[in-house]
Amino acid sequence: MNPIEEYYCKFNEDKRFDSRHGQVEFMITMKYIDELLDSMLFKGRDKSDIKILDVGAGTGRYSIHYANEGYDVSALELVKHNLSRLKAKCSLVHARQGDGRNLSKYPDDNFDITLIFGPLYHLFNHEDKLKCLTEARRVTKPGGYILAAYVMNDYGIITYGIKEGHLKESIDSGRVDEAYNIHSDIEDLYDYVRLEEIDRLREDSGLERVRIITPDGPTNYIRPQLKAMTDEEFEIYLDYVYSISSRADMIGAAAHTVDILKKI
Repeated sequence: MNPIEEYYCKFNEDKRFDSRHGQVEFMITMKYIDELLDSMLFKGRDKSDIKILDVGAGTGRYSIHYANEGYDVSALELVKHNLSRLKAKCSLVHARQGDGRNLSKYPDDNFDITLIFGPLYHLFNHEDKLKCLTEARRVTKPGGYILAAYVMNDYGIITYGIKEGHLKESIDSGRVDEAYNIHSDIEDLYDYVRLEEIDRLREDSGLERVRIITPDGPTNYIRPQLKAMTDEEFEIYLDYVYSISSRADMIGAAAHTVDILKKI
C-alpha cells in the first residue's frame, strides 16, 4: 500500500463526520447537492432515474445517504478497507474499487451528478488533478454536474504552520516557498491549493462553473467552541455557514472548497 492507503486504513472517517466540524462540512455540502437534485425532480424525473457517481466515496457517507433516498448511486473507492466498510453498511450502492484518474469502468455520458470529495486532496500535480476532472467530465451527462472538493493552502499555513508552530521549519525545508505556497508530496498525504489553481483546473477541464463555495467556512479554526455549543446554537451556526458559503471573501482561508461545475 502507498502512504495514502495506509493512512485511510487507520483513519476513522465515520468518526470525523460524526464530529461537529464534520457535520458542518457534510450538511452544507448536502444543501447544494439537494438543490441540484431538486431541480431535476422538479422537471418530473423519478429519483430512481437520477444517477449519482461518488468518486473517492470513503466509507459511503454521501453515497449511502442518497442510495437510501432512492437514487441510483455508484461509488468508487481506492482503499479496500473503506470499500469493505461501505459495502457492509449498504447493499444499495453499486460500489467497486478504483482510482479517480481512471473511470474506464463507467461509460461516457452516464451520470447526472458526479461527486469528487477526496481524490483531489491526494493528487500532487496539476496533470493528475486534471485527469481526475476530465474523467469525471467524460462519464457525466451533458448538462450534468460535477462537484469537486479541495483542501486550501492557507488553511495549511494557518493550522500546521502557525497554530502548530511549524512555519519556519517548513520554509527552511522548502516545503513552503517565499509566496507561502505549500509544496506537498505523497508522504505529506494532503495537497493544498489556492483559488487560482482551482480556476486553472476548471478552465483546462472545459467545465462551466455554476458556483464555488466553502462548505465549512471558519469551522475548523473553532472546533472547541463548536463542541461547547448547545444544539440550538449549533443550528444557528449552520445557518451562518450556509449564508456565507458562497462569499468570495470567505473561501480562500477555509479548510475546504467545493467547485460546483457543469458539463456543457
